[in-house]
Amino acid sequence: MSVIRIVSTVHSCLRSASLIAAAGAFAAVLASAPTRADDYDATLKDIQSTMGGVPSFVKQFPKAGLPGAWAEVKAIELSDKTALPPKVKSLISLAVAAQIPCNYCIWSDTRDAKRAGATDEEIQEAVAMAALTRHWSTIFNGMQVDFETFKKEMGGQ
Repeated sequence: MSVIRIVSTVHSCLRSASLIAAAGAFAAVLASAPTRADDYDATLKDIQSTMGGVPSFVKQFPKAGLPGAWAEVKAIELSDKTALPPKVKSLISLAVAAQIPCNYCIWSDTRDAKRAGATDEEIQEAVAMAALTRHWSTIFNGMQVDFETFKKEMGGQ
C-alpha cells in the first residue's frame, strides 16, 4: 500500500471520527432529556422483545438515559435501514473496539460480523486497518505535521 493511500485513508478516518464525535454529542443530549418511569419500563420491554432478554448491564445503566441510549442503538446499530449494511457496521465497531481496547465489544462485534457474513480475512483486515490508522495518526500527531500543508499535499484545498 502506498504512503499516499495510507495517508488518504487516515484522513478519511479522521473525518469519520469527527462524525462519530458529533453523534456522541447528540446521544448525550438524548440521554440528558428527562424521562418518565413508563418510558423506562417501555424501553425494558422493547429490549426484552428485541433481544430475547434484558442483559444485566442494561439494568446498571442510568434510568434517565436508557430510553435515549436504546433508541440510538436501535436506529443505528440494529437497523437494516441505514446507509451501512450490518456486516460493515460490525467490522467498523470491531476495528474501534480493538483500538480502545474493549474485550466486551471485540467478542460481540466479532460474533456479529461473522453472523452478518464477514469472513476471517475481512475481520483480520478491519483490525489491521484500525492498527494502520492508529499508527499513522501517532506519527502525524507526534511529529506535529502541519495540517494545512497535509491537506494541500493530499489534494485538498
